[in-house]
Amino acid sequence: MPKFYLPFFFSLLLCANSALAQDDAPWSFNFFLENDLFANTDLNYTNGLRLSSISPELDSFQDQNGLKYPWVEKLSGMLEFVHPEPANPDADPVKKNIVISFGQLMFTPADDNRVTLDPNDRPYAGYLYLGLGYHASTSTTLHSTEFNFGVVGPAALTRQSQKLVHRIRGPDQFQGWHNQLKNEAVFQLIFERKKKHGTIQAPLFNNLEIEVITHWGGSLGNVASYINDGGEIRTGWDLPNDFGTSTLRPDGDNNTPGNIQNNNSPFRLHLFLSLDGRVVGNNIFLDGNTFKSSHSVHLKNSVADISAGISGTWKKFRFSYAQIYRTREFQKQTDPQECGSFSFSYRHQF
Repeated sequence: MPKFYLPFFFSLLLCANSALAQDDAPWSFNFFLENDLFANTDLNYTNGLRLSSISPELDSFQDQNGLKYPWVEKLSGMLEFVHPEPANPDADPVKKNIVISFGQLMFTPADDNRVTLDPNDRPYAGYLYLGLGYHASTSTTLHSTEFNFGVVGPAALTRQSQKLVHRIRGPDQFQGWHNQLKNEAVFQLIFERKKKHGTIQAPLFNNLEIEVITHWGGSLGNVASYINDGGEIRTGWDLPNDFGTSTLRPDGDNNTPGNIQNNNSPFRLHLFLSLDGRVVGNNIFLDGNTFKSSHSVHLKNSVADISAGISGTWKKFRFSYAQIYRTREFQKQTDPQECGSFSFSYRHQF
């Protein structure tokens, strides 16, 4: 199965990029990396990697005669029920984008030298997945729907990934990967709604801007099922016209094309602070395999993430870094989780 992922992912990107779009309709390419190395630890959620591509606005896809492709109309019609309502009848129409993503997540217990199972610590687990997403947005609201499918277990290749990285960096190798979760096909359906609540300017600080973005949503699948709620506050000068800076939650690709650059400012920075709380029903990385016997621990049903960081944009590029604090995820977890999250985006017109 892993041999299938990479060629299929890049085939999707090539097929998508070959479609005709208007000259002013760029594609966005995104790279996300999360690792607890940034917090000087090597346990629990220890690494996350995601590559993705966001299409131009779907209405910009036109044939040689300047007409929309039939599949655009069909897709928009099928998914109209997830579209946000425009603020008023005279508002701009709903903008729609497709997201294609490929990622890998890695989880390990605390003791890297232990060969046998630790009944009080989480299982070794890896997750390799392909994601297909659909964004529908107005000027103030973004609805994200994504379907991820992949594999958990040795076929996810996380043992090999960690060995390669540790061989380069030098830390000791983890000795218990033979105890990891067994191979299992997995899926996850995610929906999240984001809303911007307007920008406040502070004249005393050279029109410093402050903006609040709230979100709520949920996930269903044998990967994880939860409902979540939270928000982000950010401040800076000439804030970007997007829906905030996400970590590697499934809806992380929220930068709709065309919003990475603002012609009024070729380079800008802003600070952000975000909070996400989840009520969790199941989590395969703690519960163990769904249909086979495997190591598991008792998960905590309430989990929260707090992150703070900096984000910047320059012309066609965007970057962000956040330090993430996550509350304990299972009953006998000794300490909360800390890790760093880095993202890089590039916008390109074909």
